[in-house]
Amino acid sequence: MLDQELKKQLSQFLDLMEGDVVFKVSAGSDDHSQKLNDLVNEVAEMSPRITVEKAELKRTPSFSVNRPGEDTGITFAGVPLGHEFNSFVLALLQVSGRAPKEEQSVIDQIKSINEPLNFETFVSLTCQKCPDVVQAINLMSVINPNITHTMIDGAVFKEESEDIMAVPSIFLNGEQFGSGRMTVTDILSELGQGPDASEFEGKETYDVLVIGGGPASASSAIYAARKGLRTGIVADRIGGQVNDTADIENYIGVTKTNGPALSSNLEQHINDYNVDVMKGVRAEALRKTDEGTEIVLNNGATLQTKSLIIATGARWRQLGVPGEQEFANKGVAYCPHCDGPLFEGKDVAVVG
Repeated sequence: MLDQELKKQLSQFLDLMEGDVVFKVSAGSDDHSQKLNDLVNEVAEMSPRITVEKAELKRTPSFSVNRPGEDTGITFAGVPLGHEFNSFVLALLQVSGRAPKEEQSVIDQIKSINEPLNFETFVSLTCQKCPDVVQAINLMSVINPNITHTMIDGAVFKEESEDIMAVPSIFLNGEQFGSGRMTVTDILSELGQGPDASEFEGKETYDVLVIGGGPASASSAIYAARKGLRTGIVADRIGGQVNDTADIENYIGVTKTNGPALSSNLEQHINDYNVDVMKGVRAEALRKTDEGTEIVLNNGATLQTKSLIIATGARWRQLGVPGEQEFANKGVAYCPHCDGPLFEGKDVAVVG
């Protein structure tokens, strides 16, 4: 299943495991089940910390990633290769005990969820946006035992995904929850678990406050901070629309990169300066004051600033045809790589 170069890289990751892991496998006699068996057994043979057990799970073929004697709630329905191979490896490491690379405030928000949340995410293995969602909800499942998550390959479970027109497509407790790339903070915000207003109490007035998280916002904040001004950023997510971009080849000075990588670089650059970054929140209202401007956030908190920069970016260009908005991600698709496998055998029209 895995070529020698990939096995060499995987071996280095497996050395980072901190505890034992059990794969519980539900497989039949079909080709997909054979591929799944080949994958999990090949990986298990590479580490004495991994064992494989037969099980009856909700879907076949599928397997769950667990600690011995404990179900962690992470299941892969289908064979997690392609872009989802990294999701599989990351889940393996985190279940083994590797600490998640996430801010403590976000981890605390995840831990505070005290109701059962059963997520299912339909993906295609050619989708570049899907792994972000799979990895985000897997992380939540590792941190909080109330949360479970199943990645479902729509190309394998075709009958179940018959009405899925775009990926990633996320369901929570059987109901549609979201679609498209979502980060942990996006998901927490949708669940009403974003930063509490109390976290913003007592913040001093900013010299410059930037609303938005894209490249223009990052540039504004960095240059303001370089001048010694008390600077803050309010953003749903750092990177903004860039996060949803695949290959980027028109950024002067960088031959080629991708959206998530550039967004990560933007955040690292911002963090090199004394910038108060407030993620997972949005500005809902602005009020002029004698000292400057008051910003009301969607969690009820208020911020004060002497100067305000609004850099909320752009939206994807649309055709303006009837039904485009109503049927977005419900038949109207924008990414042939991500959504193409879902339309196999169906009549499609391509507009470009």
